[in-house]
Amino acid sequence: MTVARQQVTQARRIVVKVGSSSLTTASGGLDADRVDALVDVLAKVRSGGEKEIVLVSSGAIAAGLAPLGLARRPKDLARQQAAASVGQGLLVARYTASFARYGVRVGQVLLTSDDTSRRAHYRNAYRTLDQLLDMGAVPVVNENDTVATDEIRFGDNDRLAALVAHLVRADLLVLLSDVDGLYDGDPAKSGSRRIDEVRGPDDIAHVQIGSAGKAGVGTGGMVTKVEAARIAAAAGVPVVLTSAVRAADALTGRATGTYFHSTGRRSADRLLWLAHASTPQGSLTLDDGAVRAVVQGRKSLLPAGIAAVEGEFSAGDPVELRDTEGRAVARGLVNFDAKEIPQLLGRSTRELAQELGPEYEREVVHRDDLVVLQP
Repeated sequence: MTVARQQVTQARRIVVKVGSSSLTTASGGLDADRVDALVDVLAKVRSGGEKEIVLVSSGAIAAGLAPLGLARRPKDLARQQAAASVGQGLLVARYTASFARYGVRVGQVLLTSDDTSRRAHYRNAYRTLDQLLDMGAVPVVNENDTVATDEIRFGDNDRLAALVAHLVRADLLVLLSDVDGLYDGDPAKSGSRRIDEVRGPDDIAHVQIGSAGKAGVGTGGMVTKVEAARIAAAAGVPVVLTSAVRAADALTGRATGTYFHSTGRRSADRLLWLAHASTPQGSLTLDDGAVRAVVQGRKSLLPAGIAAVEGEFSAGDPVELRDTEGRAVARGLVNFDAKEIPQLLGRSTRELAQELGPEYEREVVHRDDLVVLQP
């Protein structure tokens, strides 16, 4: 067993993500046998009490297709949300019944990326998941597809799984799909080779990565899985990418799939969510001095450094911070409504406090709510 696979066996808290195509039929509807097969593996892994499992499960929309008489995944948002509403209940009911065979309880946790980039909501999400694990339950996590808008097209929960792994401080992320790893070419063609280990982005810079699979019930594909692996690895969480039928091998350290080594340091910083999960509602253009202060000095953004504002947003919304050439250099949670900012442009906080009141003597984006984007 390689050192990498030994790290898999030593992992105590594991996030497992499974895609729609691994749980449902192509025509929609849950495949009870597939769900039971996955639960059999997960229940065995955690049976000794030494390991904890968080399950990030796609499949809500796909599960709702057949009951609503839909032949395929709808393209319009309203019917996607209707399918999610019906399918989410069916999905959790199926997991509840399947885990009950082992005397294990499950707890449903629906997240939105917007909520989890905010400080208080981030802490609440962590506490809920941590408490469920402490009480011996298996959290089943999904995005809140019934009310999500942009989030409903979030990448088939792959990126969500990476962020959940970071949130719960997992030791390992396992991404399960219908392909048994990352290949250097089309897996269906002869001559393509599976990549066993990825130590950094340079290892796969030459690989052309495919999109959604053949089943047609999910929205993800290898692109979103590799991106999810990159996010998790950069946050200090190693990743195994393989097929759902090889879940047992992946979780016991056998040589299956593709192993992504961690490339960054582990942290408990919610700003990873802000960088990778939030949808900016507008933008602020910064002058050169403000760009240097924010990017190099890691300072808060003050009104004096803002040259222009675009979009309609409210205080607390995520916004992009751009340089004078329009390049996004950072993202943050803004402290003012969009309509308030034009009167603040280029002015000092002292001047604003004297003219508009003490509530205007503050940062437009505080450094604790700001993340610098990688070039």
